Amino acid sequence: MSMDMAEEIINKIALSGIQTLDLAKYYPETSNLITLDLKGYLFMEMILKEKDFRKQLSEKDWSEYDGKIVCIICSVDALIPHWAYMLLASYLKANAKEVFIGTQEQWIEKTILSNIENQLEINDLEEVRVVIKGCGDKNIPASAYYKITELLLPVAKSIMYGEPCSTVPVFKRK
Repeated sequence: MSMDMAEEIINKIALSGIQTLDLAKYYPETSNLITLDLKGYLFMEMILKEKDFRKQLSEKDWSEYDGKIVCIICSVDALIPHWAYMLLASYLKANAKEVFIGTQEQWIEKTILSNIENQLEINDLEEVRVVIKGCGDKNIPASAYYKITELLLPVAKSIMYGEPCSTVPVFKRK
């Protein structure tokens, strides 16, 4: 085929003005996440005894938490008094980068939502057609899709889900 017979290939998606947002960019670094399970501090995995708990904490090497994000959980069904978390905070403050009461998944979700709120340049998306990327290698919680939609509704021209070549319409400004 000669050059004059060849048709120019046009990327219509690039010309459409659609902007893709990948929520994975708001996913936090997780290599420094660590879980502290209170189960090991309980008598018969049921009861937290103050004297024993204090002794265990005072004898613990807290250096394993240096620079870590510590997620405190209790993997058994036990009542943990509020003062226990306060006592843990007093020990972890010197070592941990951050302490979170809840699972690693809950910390990730909280952080993604916070990152979306604080990092999304919402003014740059005014009257823009936006596609929220639907696939990726990170497990993005449903709450992040809700949050991004909530923030985009007042400004975006339209909101879609998926990939620019195959989207599910979510919202279109009239």
